[in-house]
Amino acid sequence: MATPWTLLLPLLLLLLTFAAPRQNSLASAAADAGDVLLQFKEALSSSASGVDAALKNWIPGSSPCRANVTLWSGVLCNLDGRVRGVQLENMSLAGTLNTDALTGLPVLRTISFKNNSFEGAIPDLSKFPGLRSIYLSMNRFSGEVPGGLFVGMQWLKKVHLSRNQFSGPIPSSLEHAPRLLEIRLDNNQFDGRIPNFRQSGLWLVNLSNNNLEGPIPRRFKKMNPGWFAGNDDLCGAPLSYECGSPRRLSPVFIVGIILICIAILLVAIGLFFIFCRRRKQPKESATLPTTQPVKTEPVQVNRADQRPVHAGGGSGKKVPKEEQGRLTFVKEDRVKFNIQDLLKASAEVLGSGSFGSSYKAILSDGPAVVVKRFKEMNGAGREDFYEHMRRLGRLSHPNLLPLVAYYYRREEKLLVTDYVFNGSLAHLLHGSQGSSVPPLDWPSRLKIVKGVGRALAYLHEELPVLIVPHGHLKSSNVLLTYSFDPILSDYALVPVMNKSHASQIMVAFKSPECTGGGKPSKKSDVWSFGILILEILTGKFPANYLKQGRVGTDLASWVNSVVKEEKTTCVFDANMKGTEGGEEEMLKLLRVGLACSEADAERRCELEEALAKIEELKEYDDGRSVQ
Repeated sequence: MATPWTLLLPLLLLLLTFAAPRQNSLASAAADAGDVLLQFKEALSSSASGVDAALKNWIPGSSPCRANVTLWSGVLCNLDGRVRGVQLENMSLAGTLNTDALTGLPVLRTISFKNNSFEGAIPDLSKFPGLRSIYLSMNRFSGEVPGGLFVGMQWLKKVHLSRNQFSGPIPSSLEHAPRLLEIRLDNNQFDGRIPNFRQSGLWLVNLSNNNLEGPIPRRFKKMNPGWFAGNDDLCGAPLSYECGSPRRLSPVFIVGIILICIAILLVAIGLFFIFCRRRKQPKESATLPTTQPVKTEPVQVNRADQRPVHAGGGSGKKVPKEEQGRLTFVKEDRVKFNIQDLLKASAEVLGSGSFGSSYKAILSDGPAVVVKRFKEMNGAGREDFYEHMRRLGRLSHPNLLPLVAYYYRREEKLLVTDYVFNGSLAHLLHGSQGSSVPPLDWPSRLKIVKGVGRALAYLHEELPVLIVPHGHLKSSNVLLTYSFDPILSDYALVPVMNKSHASQIMVAFKSPECTGGGKPSKKSDVWSFGILILEILTGKFPANYLKQGRVGTDLASWVNSVVKEEKTTCVFDANMKGTEGGEEEMLKLLRVGLACSEADAERRCELEEALAKIEELKEYDDGRSVQ
């Protein structure tokens, strides 16, 4: 009589027979992708400069992906370890671009070479019918874009070719990409008429500053007028002049002409009076002694000044008049815009947080940015506020969200940063249930912890005068890139926040020493880091974030109670994958999190010690690592 085991044995053998080839095929696919990318690197090196420095971790014998974790710079990976995107942005690459070698990547969906110095003709992208996103903006490409370049791209959604030197007509094949959502061709030399795009989902069509002519298609009449400006021969809505009517001079142009005429008249009158005075001067005046010019010394400004910001002050450096009442940029290499540009931009409300409202603004000539509006930021006078913003502008770390610009008014302040597309860590840990986004695996979570620790250590090193260098470290203030690199936001704001608001809202003020009547310190940042580590490992939302001032049964207390009962397997997030073989390393990180969230600040782990232990961690107990 056949037993259940004898009946199941053939089925098990059959499953193993299929599983082994699948594992081998995935490993083979990863190796093949590495070979393809190395061939592309070699071809690129022969025609462009800066390649070896930018792609130094593209090493023969290594793999570009492990599952969806990226191991090579500029590579985007699928969950199955195959390469889905090549994203070589901001790498100072120069020369010509040939993408033919990338045809060996069967699931390539994204190509991005933004903000480099590539030149010559656009690469032949018709060999990639599966592309969904093409980003070639801010280069020096020139010539006509072939009309049939996008034929057969049934899944194409985004085409960004702005700020190049392309000429000729807009490629007609874009009309027939049925899923197209975004077209950015601004700041080129395209000419001719705008094609009659019929895609129902097309919401962004930026064609500004070209040589286009004729009527704008009626379906674009409610779009941003700035997306069509700078084309002298375009007409129709959303522009203000109708087709067939004489082009009226804009009020700004008329005012400009009047001001120029007035200036010329004043100069002429001034020259006339000077001429008359010289004729009346006695001839002996020519023999008057000349006066020696007074030598003046320029005032030296120490840009590296690290004075602390004084609340309610006005004791900092004097604010230049040209900076008052306008958007001030902290770096010279950024594309400049003003408040009016933000008001005209296509805007989306991201949410209303504890500090104020946040908006995503897509500029007509530039990237997407986030504008945060603060109403509880009167902890410093105007001059000290400006000095503190300049200090933040000097910070530079791969895991910090850089400040782009700021705006000061007594009633409110605006801080402008870049938009990070992958959202926040809090959303992936707590808000992605039911979505197509897979839960974070163990290697990705360790990668995030390491990045957060490095950025926090950098803040403590660069801002030693601040009592709490970050002050508001929590999962919603950890943004994630496509490769799950963490980017810290809302840092170093304690000096400029209202003290009462900071004590009620900011995470550092929820530390045990503050709720016990004490003051925050650098150890309060360490406590916030420990709570974040526990949140990442357990997947549980810390209750203390929701409390105003006092900590109840918080996450650290719960983890401690479970560990004391020796039920550590119950601590970790059940949705966390990739844990096999890494349990010991996970326990080590859990211990670091508990040491950082110790209630007694004196016994709490030092940040340097915690980071050293974290840096030693690997994804797997046998020492293997995918980082």
